[in-house]
Amino acid sequence: MKLCFNGATTRDNATLEEDLAYCEKHGYDFIEIRTEDKLPEYLKTHTLADLNQFFAESRLKPLALNALVFFNNLGEAAYKEMMKQFQEMLHVAEQLNIPYIVAVPLITKQPLLREEIRKSCVETLSTLAEEAQQSKVKIALEFVGHPDCTVNTFADAYRIIEDVNRENVGLVFDCFHFHAMGSNLEDLQQADGEKIFIVHIDDTDDFPVGALRDEHRVWPGEGAIDLAGQFTALTAIGYSGPVSVELFRPEYYQLPAEETIRKARETTLRVLESTLSHL
Repeated sequence: MKLCFNGATTRDNATLEEDLAYCEKHGYDFIEIRTEDKLPEYLKTHTLADLNQFFAESRLKPLALNALVFFNNLGEAAYKEMMKQFQEMLHVAEQLNIPYIVAVPLITKQPLLREEIRKSCVETLSTLAEEAQQSKVKIALEFVGHPDCTVNTFADAYRIIEDVNRENVGLVFDCFHFHAMGSNLEDLQQADGEKIFIVHIDDTDDFPVGALRDEHRVWPGEGAIDLAGQFTALTAIGYSGPVSVELFRPEYYQLPAEETIRKARETTLRVLESTLSHL
């Protein structure tokens, strides 16, 4: 499995330019680029052509734009703004040869029926898939393990992409999100590995289901997640794609960025090597 770095892991202690340099230095294969903050900041003093040149001259390659937030169950004005954002991201992805755009479901306190959520997700993802049809860019739905997220379990997310039924729509499987809302390992074991486009690796403090938040993430292998079980299942269903380390730990933002990037790689490889060596 190829190793990827998600820019959230150094959200508060590194620029995109620093992420690129340190990830190249420490042997990562891919990077997920944050579109909320790091890419706009980079483009204040650089161009997409500069970024293209970096990737052309480097081992490191772009994996995803992260992320389109939020895409489902929107009012008319918010939907139009989301579509505009998606088209802009699609243009960037095409310019930089980025294979995936990550799409994050709505997080809201407003109660919505499951059927309302499923219908909106299927319709909107189908529209996004049609928009991206002429390009090589694919859309990766990332369910979020938070009680207020409209799609917060693997089973619900997988059903949605099955209903969409397009080759350019699949899933982000995030170990933390899978664990956080108690997703069922049996559901993963019965899935089609080709429908999972990206895997996010992370670990977490041992809080109950529903109580976990992003800031509870810890280095892979140093928390409560059954990473061995998850990666055994992922391998068994045929997933062999990138593994992207994504942490939001406040304490890690206080470290020098290079130390964070180095340790993220070391802890991730330790988990992968330990798990995959037994298969």
